Amino acid sequence: MIGLGITYSVTAGKSLQAVYLMCGGSGHVGLSVWIIVFAISELFASQLPNFNSLAFVSLVAAVMSVTYSTIGWTTAVADGRIPDVQYNLDGVSRLEGIMGCFNALGTIAFAYGGHNVVLEIQATLPKNISVEGGTFKPYMRGVYMAYAFVCYCYFTVAICGYWAFGQAVEDNVLLSIRHPKWVVAVADMFVVVHVFGSYQMYSMPVFDMIEASFRNWGLTRKKIVTRLVMRSLYVVFTCFVAVTLPFFGDLMGFFGAIGFAPTTFWLPSLIWLVVKKPKRNTFSFWFNTFNIVLCVTVMFLAAIGSMYWIVRNSTGYKFYQ
Repeated sequence: MIGLGITYSVTAGKSLQAVYLMCGGSGHVGLSVWIIVFAISELFASQLPNFNSLAFVSLVAAVMSVTYSTIGWTTAVADGRIPDVQYNLDGVSRLEGIMGCFNALGTIAFAYGGHNVVLEIQATLPKNISVEGGTFKPYMRGVYMAYAFVCYCYFTVAICGYWAFGQAVEDNVLLSIRHPKWVVAVADMFVVVHVFGSYQMYSMPVFDMIEASFRNWGLTRKKIVTRLVMRSLYVVFTCFVAVTLPFFGDLMGFFGAIGFAPTTFWLPSLIWLVVKKPKRNTFSFWFNTFNIVLCVTVMFLAAIGSMYWIVRNSTGYKFYQ
């Protein structure tokens, strides 16, 4: 969850900077400034009390996500392929290619890591509902719809972006699209709105955990104190890390490896084996065991690849611009 907050801060900062430059701004205002601007807005939004208060914010963020993804892939297709587009790895060393593949595994884990907030959302559902089967059926319909939109956004942008720009495509495809400027600028602002809402959605479980811990330790009984102080410190921390390591694609791979690969892909299988205790000669046992081994391997490889690129890209980078 913390990793998402950091990555979203970098994403918003880059999008705000892109809009600023498209509107004729000078290059003297660096990326760090725009990350801080985004963090200031999150300082105020972080005071919203719970998930229920984020319903409208979450809806707007989801709409923005679908909208800017649609703008991204349609604009890329409309502009056509860039001159001398390359789809091969010419000029890339074998080591760079391998580490790039490892980092991509972490990015995929990051992209489909929404399970982390599922339990928190389930906890807000009403216990008694006048629907046959309780909340499970409507909840699962929401899950299926959510992943349908996720697949639409990721696959269309990935396929069309790579078709148009090849190896030159940016981590954020909108940064590769140069015109029409006003369309790209609008799409970038949609990105900012999306990550603004998503930051709060994924940070809320962290807020709840911190505040509950402080109350259990007897440090303070006043919710307003923990909410104001601890949430503000959390936003400041994510902002500081984002300003220090503003490498969007590499951060996605790293946090996907250490954060989402375990909780989304192999821990569920491990918990299933521990709780259900299937017999060793059953398909369920061997399928879950294979999944654990495979995903743990992917986790370590993705962590290695992302760390390689973070170190590589930080060499010669001017920090705190």
